[in-house]
Amino acid sequence: MEGSETGWGRPAEPAPRWRALLDRARLGGRSAEPAATERRAEEPPPSPSPEPLPRRGPGTGYAGRVPAVGQPADRSYGEEPAYRAEPAYRVDPARPVQPYRGQPGQPPYPAPVPEPRRPEPVESRYTLLDNGYRHAAPPVESRYALLDNGGYQPSSAAVAPPAVAPPVQVPPAAPLPAVAPPAVAPPAAPPATVAGRPGRIEWRAQSAGSDLERAAAVLRRDLGSPRVIAFANPKGGVHKTTATVLAAATVGSVRGRGVLAWDDNELRGTLGLRAGSARHARTIRHLVTDLVQIEIREGAELLEILDDYLRHASDGSYDVLAGEESPRFAQRLDQFTVKRVLELLRRTHDVICVDTGNNVESPNWRTVMQAADQLVVTTVPREDAAFSADWMLDLLHEEGMGELADNAVTLISCPTPGRLPLQNDLERHFATRTRAVTVVPYDPALETGSSIEYHQLQGETRQAWLRAASAMLEPFGR
Repeated sequence: MEGSETGWGRPAEPAPRWRALLDRARLGGRSAEPAATERRAEEPPPSPSPEPLPRRGPGTGYAGRVPAVGQPADRSYGEEPAYRAEPAYRVDPARPVQPYRGQPGQPPYPAPVPEPRRPEPVESRYTLLDNGYRHAAPPVESRYALLDNGGYQPSSAAVAPPAVAPPVQVPPAAPLPAVAPPAVAPPAAPPATVAGRPGRIEWRAQSAGSDLERAAAVLRRDLGSPRVIAFANPKGGVHKTTATVLAAATVGSVRGRGVLAWDDNELRGTLGLRAGSARHARTIRHLVTDLVQIEIREGAELLEILDDYLRHASDGSYDVLAGEESPRFAQRLDQFTVKRVLELLRRTHDVICVDTGNNVESPNWRTVMQAADQLVVTTVPREDAAFSADWMLDLLHEEGMGELADNAVTLISCPTPGRLPLQNDLERHFATRTRAVTVVPYDPALETGSSIEYHQLQGETRQAWLRAASAMLEPFGR
């Protein structure tokens, strides 16, 4: 198109520079006019006021436009200028709005419905094993009540004085005839004299033989129910395995049967190597694998099947449940499996001696502590071993097993001949923390660390172990 306006009412673009040069060459000498023309061509044309582009009308017939901001609206459709839209609903100021109060006899708003109280969850029987042990309320009568007040004292029933009948009035009788007095017996002979002095009763201390007989009598008593004895100390090398084997051998030699030693050490214990005849290679791992089939048996059938997983001492005085040599098995021996094994052994044995490991945080160690009837703290006359045992007693108090710690028996094993100076201090210290303190002497038969044979020990060592085992089972004898 020609001209300065386009078909849409917009200004045309300025002529390019080559067109001005072409006009100059064509017009020739017209210098003034071309110069002006050139200047007019180079100057940008004045911008006209912007006009809106034409729009295509909608199908509804409405051809209005939305006015720009700050400009009056286009009233081409004939709206009256004085018209102002008002809301369709007005509030009458003479009639104030009253809040809703509900019907007569009813609250203005519905009463809030209380949220139903959720029933408290039933505590699981395994709650004590989930978040650590929580000590339950102590029984009415402690199992150590016989030893609390200076030993056992039989209850003596008070003898009621005989009832005295009221005097009966008897009428006076006629006087009796005189009767000769009876003959008086001669006085009894004085007691025998010793060197011109009257004899006396003397108290003599019991001999060593009677002390050992009393200890053996304690081991022969009825224990009431199967008892679990745990031998513990977090430190290694304090004769836990030796004490477990010799305690089981001592009790078994007196009772004759029903005694078992279990190696519950999760880090490859050696109890199975030092005790019992290796007639087979089965361990606790094989027992746990077949535990479901064994638990359902009863009576003699149970004893016969369980015997295939146990080892026996050379003299047959006690049985041995060996530990697993593979450390991977410790992950399978959780707290529930340990409880099932203990319940199975309680059905077949009267005394169960358990050799615990060194990890007090392991589930099987804590489960054995919770199930133990008697704790035996093993140590040697060394400061580090005694410190570890003392720390373990504090831990048991913190975990709610203070009664088990207070009624424990401290067993001090002498690793060398002679009496060490530290031994006296340890005996006095642990006498204030545990119920009893026993000392077993050094024996050369135990120095090599090989298989333990009870009959090869010296007589003094066997007597010391008899007293120690008696102290362990004394609270339970009847």
